[in-house]
Amino acid sequence: MTQGKLACVTGGTGFMASVLIKQLLEKGYAVNTTVRDPEKSEKLSHLKEMQNLGSLKVFRADLGVEGSFDEAVAGCDYVFSVAAPVNLNTDDPENELIKPAVQGILNVMKSCLKAKSVKRFVLTSSAASVSFRKSKENGLVLDEESWSDMEYLTTVKPPTWGYGVSKMLAEREASRFAQENNINLLTIVPALSIGPAPVARAAASIDMALSLLTGNEMMIHGLKIMQSISGFIAIGHIEDVCRAHIFVAENESASGRYICCSINTTLPELASFLSKRYPRYKVPTDFGELPEKAELSLSSEKLMKAGFEFKYKQLEEIYDETVKYAKATGLLPSK
Repeated sequence: MTQGKLACVTGGTGFMASVLIKQLLEKGYAVNTTVRDPEKSEKLSHLKEMQNLGSLKVFRADLGVEGSFDEAVAGCDYVFSVAAPVNLNTDDPENELIKPAVQGILNVMKSCLKAKSVKRFVLTSSAASVSFRKSKENGLVLDEESWSDMEYLTTVKPPTWGYGVSKMLAEREASRFAQENNINLLTIVPALSIGPAPVARAAASIDMALSLLTGNEMMIHGLKIMQSISGFIAIGHIEDVCRAHIFVAENESASGRYICCSINTTLPELASFLSKRYPRYKVPTDFGELPEKAELSLSSEKLMKAGFEFKYKQLEEIYDETVKYAKATGLLPSK
């Protein structure tokens, strides 16, 4: 089925993009990927290694430059738009997160329009576009019809508010542009994605997920913020998240948004699990007034009803692989 198929994955130096590229190559796709600076060879070593798996070409492109994706998407059947600004600690979210995110996605889509070959455009969004809200109705299940509370984010401006707004606006602008230009748009809305990847450097999501083991106070604080503004902590295995991207691209009946989440938990629950699973680490247990149980949850029912099956459904298997990867990359001591 994939014989002769060409896919483009933006942001090839990134954590999620590297896993997606590997899966596409293993399925027989030829892959084009984009990076901002092809001369930075230390960031491209994993891409060079993956060229042994199949046809993988690297192109220079910048989200902020219209037309820079033209060459990379030319002739492609599918385009996976993974690259996005992720500076969560910026003092200027409007200009460093929100505007670049929206303009970046439009620049990639404009290149797809020129290519005329793209059958499916798959956008990687984030649970931040769904779950950031002031009102937490206990037991509420969030699905593809759910959106974060824009008024709350832009008026109260809780920590990381700009990231949530950037994801929401990027989705909505992509949807508008797709409708106006007859582009077949699909959106994956992933939870906190962790697990092993071809890239040697760990992603922020890995740092955050393992912070209770590493003692990284800043990242533990990030988990507290995540639960306080969402009411829960949602987790998925990076392999499943990338498989979901390919699944919706190949599924002719797929349409709209798809949430991809295996686990809904809380920081106290996660700490309890990690302290028992990995007793050698000193896992903190005092998280103030954070609720023990998730107040809300993300649902992947739409994705599963379409025929997708999660490979990783338990915290044990997700974290065992993530810890092994962290030891191999030096994030955790190997002994």
